[in-house]
Amino acid sequence: MAGSAEAMETAEIESAARWDAIWEGAAASLEREGNALLPSLLTPDQCARLAALYTQDERFRSRIVMARHNFGRGEYKYFSYPLPLFIARLRHALYRRLAPIANRWNRQLGVDVQYPADLTTFLARCHAAGQTRPTPLMLRYGAGDYNCLHQDLYGEHVFPLQVAILLSAPGVDFTGGEFVMTGTRSSGQYADVVPLMQGDAVVFAVNERPAVAGRARKVAMRHGVSVVRSGTRHTLGMIFHDAREPSAST
Repeated sequence: MAGSAEAMETAEIESAARWDAIWEGAAASLEREGNALLPSLLTPDQCARLAALYTQDERFRSRIVMARHNFGRGEYKYFSYPLPLFIARLRHALYRRLAPIANRWNRQLGVDVQYPADLTTFLARCHAAGQTRPTPLMLRYGAGDYNCLHQDLYGEHVFPLQVAILLSAPGVDFTGGEFVMTGTRSSGQYADVVPLMQGDAVVFAVNERPAVAGRARKVAMRHGVSVVRSGTRHTLGMIFHDAREPSAST
């Protein structure tokens, strides 16, 4: 973000997010459903300033037109390093909250990987393995656009949780375009639609989570976006592992 938008401070992020209240029930929801709503994570003004970045091509390393790759319809752009300051700070702040949950999940799944407390150290691990391309991205959908169910896996190192923040106002900027998650467990498949308002975020499992009950040890997860009926929908996607190769995303 340029000018005053670039100068949004970490204190503003944490004030807008009301961290303690927002995260109080998030861990329990993640354990139960594989996703958690973070209401009013960003203000409408912050959302507008972030969405305005989409036309600033110098901010991004690549643009993906989804129909060309059978990912759905619509498009998205991956940010370049250095990330816009506000996005970088938000990414670090979210990671700090999610790392303890990710570590608990891996212990439950018997995965011999633990994540450091800070994002800088984790990204150093990614970069040493050749995963050097930044993965935070901005998505734009118009009428008739959608995102097929998928998982965001970019290399050997995968952080098991990610975040999507809705920057547009449902019913005002667009209609349709619901965030959808599906899971597969011993009893069969299920789907979950997460209702989001402008500024809300959803935290969700990248590819799997521990099972709460039943015979299955884990639940396989995918996510996508239903068809946008009208208008334009912008989303900020926050993935915490970097990528080895350019590929599909949230």
